Amino acid sequence: MSGFSTLTALILVPVVGAVVVMLIPERRRELVRPLGVVLSLLPVPLAGGLFLAFERGEAGFQFVERAVWIEGLGVGWHLGVDGISLLLVLLTTVLVPVALAASGGIDHRVRLFIAMNLLLEAGLIGVFLSLDLFLFFVFFEAILIPMAFIIGIWGSENRIYAAVKFFLYTALGSALMLAGIIALALIHREQVGEISFSYLGMLDLDLGLNTQRWLFGAFVVAFAIKVPVFPLHTWLPDAHVEAPTAGSVLLAGVLLKLGTYGLLRFNLPLFPEATLDFVPLLATLAVVGVIYGAVVAIVQPDLKKLVAYSSVSHLGFIVLGTFALTSQSLEGSVVQMINHGLTTGALFLLVGILYERRHTKAIADFGGLASSMPVFAGMFLFIAFASIGLPGLNGFVGEFLILVGSYPTLPVYTVLSATGVILAAVYLLWAYERVFTGEITDPANRQVSDLSIGETLVFVPLVALIIVLGVYPKVALDVIGPSTDAVLERVEATTAYTAPQPGGTNVMASGGGE
Repeated sequence: MSGFSTLTALILVPVVGAVVVMLIPERRRELVRPLGVVLSLLPVPLAGGLFLAFERGEAGFQFVERAVWIEGLGVGWHLGVDGISLLLVLLTTVLVPVALAASGGIDHRVRLFIAMNLLLEAGLIGVFLSLDLFLFFVFFEAILIPMAFIIGIWGSENRIYAAVKFFLYTALGSALMLAGIIALALIHREQVGEISFSYLGMLDLDLGLNTQRWLFGAFVVAFAIKVPVFPLHTWLPDAHVEAPTAGSVLLAGVLLKLGTYGLLRFNLPLFPEATLDFVPLLATLAVVGVIYGAVVAIVQPDLKKLVAYSSVSHLGFIVLGTFALTSQSLEGSVVQMINHGLTTGALFLLVGILYERRHTKAIADFGGLASSMPVFAGMFLFIAFASIGLPGLNGFVGEFLILVGSYPTLPVYTVLSATGVILAAVYLLWAYERVFTGEITDPANRQVSDLSIGETLVFVPLVALIIVLGVYPKVALDVIGPSTDAVLERVEATTAYTAPQPGGTNVMASGGGE
C-alpha cells in the first residue's frame, strides 16, 4: 500500500479527531462542541468522493488497499468497498455529524462524549471496509467500547444496566464468531498451506456441508444478536430507552446494520449450502420479528420504546429479504438498511428533541402539540410516512423490492410479513394522533417551543436523502445491484439452487446435499 489512501483516511480521520477533541484544554471548553461537529464532517467529502468515483456495473471490490499487519498470523490491513458496503459507509458519515449536532443537551464530559462518537464512527466504517476477517473482528469488537460508554455515562436512570446488557449480549455472539473465524483460518492453512484471514481467500475454500453448518451457526448468532433477530432482541429496547439521543441515532441508524450486513457479506457467500438449510429457520424468525415488533410497538406507552420496537419489525423485513435469495430481495435488503438508518435515526432525533423540552417520553403526557409545535409535527408526520413506506419516499422502495422479491421463493412468509406494513401505519399514525392532535390538556404542552432554525437544518440532509431515494432510487440501485447479484450468483454456482427470474416462481425447499 502506497500513499495515504482514501479508505484508510476514512478510518483514521475520526480517530485523529477524537484525539484532537480530548486535547482541547478545559479553559477552552466552548470550542469542544463546534469543533467536534466540524471534525465529524471531515469524512463526508471522503465518502462522497468514493461514491462519485465508484464504477457502476462492477461487482467486485474497488479502491482496494492491502498491507501486511501481523505477518506470522497471516493478518493484513486489507480494505475495499463494493456496492453493498459503499452506501453504508456514506450513511455512517452522514449520521454521525447529525447526531452530534443534535446533542446540545449533553452538558457534562462533553469532550469524552464527542471523542466516543468519533471512535464509534471509525469502528463502524472499519467494519464495512474490512476484507480481512481478523481485522473485521477487531473493528466489530472495538465499537462495543464507545457504544457502551455512550449508554453508560450519558444515558438515563437505568443506563448502567442497559450498557452492561448490551455489552454482554454482543460479546457472547462475538466469541462464537471469533471461534468460527479461527476455524476458517486453520482450514485455509490445511488446504492452501498457509494461515490467512483474507475474506477473498476464504471464498475459495472447499467446505463440507457439516462444516458449513457449524460455521454458519457461529457467525449467524453474532449477527442475529446485532440485528437483532427475535428472540435475541431483548437488549435493544433497554439500550434505546436509556441511551442519549446521539447514541440511539447511531445505534438504530448504523450499528444494527452490522448484523444485516454481516449476514449478507459473510454467511451467504462463505456458507452457501448451509444457507439453504437455515432459510426456513431464519425466515420464520424474521416474520415473527416483523409481526412481534409491530404489535409490541402498538401497545407501547413510551414513545422512544415504540420507535425501538419498530426497529425490530423493520429489520425483520431485511432479514427476510436476505434469505429469500432473489435479485430483487437482496437489493431491497440493502436499500432498506439505508432507508431504516435515515428514517429511524430521524425519529429518534425527534423523540430526543421532544424529551429535552418536556422531560418525558410517555405518550399520555402529550396531546395537541401540533398547535404549539407545527413544524415539529409536520416533520414527525413526514418521517412517519417515510417509515411506513408511502410511495414517493424512500421506505416504499425497500419494502416493495423485498416483498416482490421474496414472494417467488417464500410466498407464505412474505404474505405474513406484509401485515407488518399495515401495523407500521397503525403504531406510527396512532402515536401521531395521541401526541400531536386534539386539545391541549397539560399546560406544559402550550409552552413547548417549536423546532429552531438550527434544529431544522439538522434534518435537511436526512429529508433530502429520503426524497431522493424515494423519487430516484436508481442512484442507489445502480451501485447495489451488481454486488448483490454477485452474492446470489455465488450461491447458485456452489449449490443446486437457482434463483427465479423476476416474475417467476421457485418455492424454496430446505436442506442441501452432503
